[in-house]
Amino acid sequence: MALEQHVGAHAAVFAPVESRARVETVVRRIGDAIELGLLADGEQLPGESVLAGRLGVSTVTLREALMALRQQGLVTTRRGRGGGSFVSRPERPGAQRLRARLSGWSTEELRDLGDHWAALSGTSARLAAQRTAPEDLTPLHRSVEELMSAAEAATRSRVYGRFHIELAAAAQSARLTREQVALQREIGALLCLVLDDDEYREEVAVRHRRLVRAVQDGAGEAAGRSAERCVRESAARLIALRLAR
Repeated sequence: MALEQHVGAHAAVFAPVESRARVETVVRRIGDAIELGLLADGEQLPGESVLAGRLGVSTVTLREALMALRQQGLVTTRRGRGGGSFVSRPERPGAQRLRARLSGWSTEELRDLGDHWAALSGTSARLAAQRTAPEDLTPLHRSVEELMSAAEAATRSRVYGRFHIELAAAAQSARLTREQVALQREIGALLCLVLDDDEYREEVAVRHRRLVRAVQDGAGEAAGRSAERCVRESAARLIALRLAR
């Protein structure tokens, strides 16, 4: 997937970081983007000077962050002609590990997370309907089609999460986009457990398509309600799985 794709989401990934704990912030920002599929496996990161400039950090800080990312297996570096830093996305955890991770959440925490997600996505959808031109919705259309055709639960969950990040980017809000990235880091992998169901995957894709149509038509309230309903249903399914254990 080329860097030009998901332009709004990429802009949030490479926006300047806050001044405190900059190495850790860069590591978290790029690491989240890799694990959520905003940066594609094998994609080349911008050169060090360019990337440091975009993030608003020194090249020394950036190199420390890239070293930490290499140690985590999220980035590889090639020397010589055609070299640079490249994304190396890890495989998603297996079902047993995911269920163990789900057990670490209480139903109250999952419900609270679902409320936060609904608030973020609902607000993003309403703002996107006001601010985004129809021709700028290409990433959302593409994610809907990818979700429809995705065969593996891990791919489905990644595309699902990416859709909601792109929705925040379409709202032209860097803060909403960063919040959505952080939330997807918490919940994204768990969605594998509910998106393994082909019927539910198709239901989500249909809702996403309807949501994009509402945004395109400038119907902010309809788009917001659609986004909220979609994520609340996913959260409810995770809660049901947690209760069944």
